[in-house]
Amino acid sequence: MSVGANSDEKSTFWETVRVVVIALLLAFLVRIFLYQPFNIPSGSMKPTLLIGDYLFVSKFSYGYSQYSFPFGLASFDGRIFAGKPERGDVAVFKLPRDNNSDYIKRIVGLPGDRIQMIDGVLHINGEAVKRERLSDFTLQLGRGRTREVRRYRETLPNGVTYETLDVYDNRPGDNTDVYVVPEGHYFMMGDNRDNSSDSRFFGARGVGFVPAENLIGRAEITFFSVSPEGSLFEFWEWPFVIRWSRLFQVIE
Repeated sequence: MSVGANSDEKSTFWETVRVVVIALLLAFLVRIFLYQPFNIPSGSMKPTLLIGDYLFVSKFSYGYSQYSFPFGLASFDGRIFAGKPERGDVAVFKLPRDNNSDYIKRIVGLPGDRIQMIDGVLHINGEAVKRERLSDFTLQLGRGRTREVRRYRETLPNGVTYETLDVYDNRPGDNTDVYVVPEGHYFMMGDNRDNSSDSRFFGARGVGFVPAENLIGRAEITFFSVSPEGSLFEFWEWPFVIRWSRLFQVIE
């Protein structure tokens, strides 16, 4: 082999290394500052989000807090470049009781709001949220078993609409006291109302009010979805487990 050929091979090798390093650095910066992927492990947001959904969350929507950065890279109070969360946003946040676990729920209460559930109906500042009955939703119970459950379309005061499920009557979260959302906090609820640990519940198993700095970002789009028995990484199973209709679906 000639000296010139060997030099060309070394040049090609280091050029490849440079391209890979730049690509990894860009991906890291995108994850920190722009979009972070999350997957849905539970059914608390059915029918909006299903177990096995993979989604992108825009981190710039609400600005940045210490919880926006992985591996404890930053430590500061409050938010910088803070954006204003809107009622009805589907948001990822750090669970207040441990500031570590990632949860995803819908923002239904803003600072100063009075929130109450009466007979399973959401009330905001003394007014019942508009709720329209839809056709039943088929709930997958596993091992081929299904159950038809009540489905509704809620419309919040700002016009945001979405679907909710009402599986049972007289559940603990169906009738509550009036919650007054403190300044700098938000009230979060799952769309699957009878199967969601959210701001209606406090203590060891609850969520309570969510501080603004715990917000990670707003869920934007479902980029991939597989049935619960599938996996993002088992690509040989994709033709059988991918839920094609949910790919690149905007989250509302």
